[in-house]
Amino acid sequence: MRSIAELIIKKRDGYPLSEEELKYFIESYLSGRTPEYQMASLLMAIFFKDMETEEISALTDVFVNSGSKISFPSEYQTVDKHSTGGVGDKISLILAPIVASLGVKVPMMSGRGLGHTGGTLDKLESIPGFRTNYSAVEFRNLIDEVGMAIISQSPKLVPADYKIYALRDKTGTVESLPLITASIMSKKIAEGAQNLVIDMKVGAGAFMQNIEIAHKLAGMLKSTGERFGQKVSVVFTNMNSPLGEYVGNALEVLETIEFLKGNRLRDIDVIVIELAIEMLLLSKTCKSREDAKKLIDQTISDGSALEKFRQFVKAQGGNPDICDDVSLLPQAKEMIPIISDKTGYINSINSRAIGYALIHLGAGRKEANDKIDFGVGARLLRKIGDRLEKGETIGFVYSQDRIQGVKMASELVKHYSITERKIETEETIIDSWCTDSPDI
Repeated sequence: MRSIAELIIKKRDGYPLSEEELKYFIESYLSGRTPEYQMASLLMAIFFKDMETEEISALTDVFVNSGSKISFPSEYQTVDKHSTGGVGDKISLILAPIVASLGVKVPMMSGRGLGHTGGTLDKLESIPGFRTNYSAVEFRNLIDEVGMAIISQSPKLVPADYKIYALRDKTGTVESLPLITASIMSKKIAEGAQNLVIDMKVGAGAFMQNIEIAHKLAGMLKSTGERFGQKVSVVFTNMNSPLGEYVGNALEVLETIEFLKGNRLRDIDVIVIELAIEMLLLSKTCKSREDAKKLIDQTISDGSALEKFRQFVKAQGGNPDICDDVSLLPQAKEMIPIISDKTGYINSINSRAIGYALIHLGAGRKEANDKIDFGVGARLLRKIGDRLEKGETIGFVYSQDRIQGVKMASELVKHYSITERKIETEETIIDSWCTDSPDI
């Protein structure tokens, strides 16, 4: 076997690493024999030199087999959903209880904030008492009893990705498509999901800035999943505007509860419906899109989805009373209006910059060990194509400090590009590779 330095050089020069070489490198890193700076060098080499299809599958396999794996009875037809990350993306919190309320088993292993995007676990942990760290046995029990669970990675489940995930954020290698693929698919395979729907975010607030890159990543995810016997569908969704209205941990939980009560904002609704339909089809719960849509609408309107969310929160240690009284969630002291300084149409929104700005407000982490202020964030009311008048309220900043909040409001308004000419509103669903599509 070559030395660690030789393997870095081999990848740096554009040659593929074998599964044996990848396993040796990663096991050495996990054991502490290989220092972090050498793993960082390998990640950067992969970022610049890419990986071949066989190489990505090998890396995924090494990740999966670095720890324990969870399995469920085949009759469960488990199905999970994964998002590639966006600003204001609370879709998992809404989607999982809807689908689980219809009898589908939904095991989810989620992550924390990465780059400018928020993390599902951080949002859930804004619920008083909510717990995300569970053993494999506890995870299985939650799925058996509740029908859904959203947990964190642990040192025993995909420990290689658990450790490398944080390093990617610190080394500027988050956007590497092979690393994204191995990270996503290893967790989804290890958690026991037999079917997977990918919410592929595309646009200014996403890691995939254009549809061409998104299609490339989708191809990697699908081919990797198929090698492990997993059915994978992909829905490509617009991430040029922040999703929904709220950005911030407790604020997004609030928006989740409001949606499940029937207050269905259009952009969230379109994505949730599309993903839920696909999950019901993949799990063989429904035979047609029409039947699936009827069931989804019904479970929201009759309160079953909200009741499943309540059951889920209680099962994972959270206070289920938040479903009736959202004031029990963490709150900011100050609410500062964001005022438009121009008249015209919103031409573009720098969603990525908004995400990073709110991290500095405390809604996310600048460093891995930073403490999140769960109550802070923003409410952003307007989308691309909307008309604004000078002096109109675009939204609100939620801050613990008024001076800081006023400063943040002045910064956020700069991330809205206004033009005099009329701008068309954008489609929420850009493309799909689903069960009724020739691409799947």
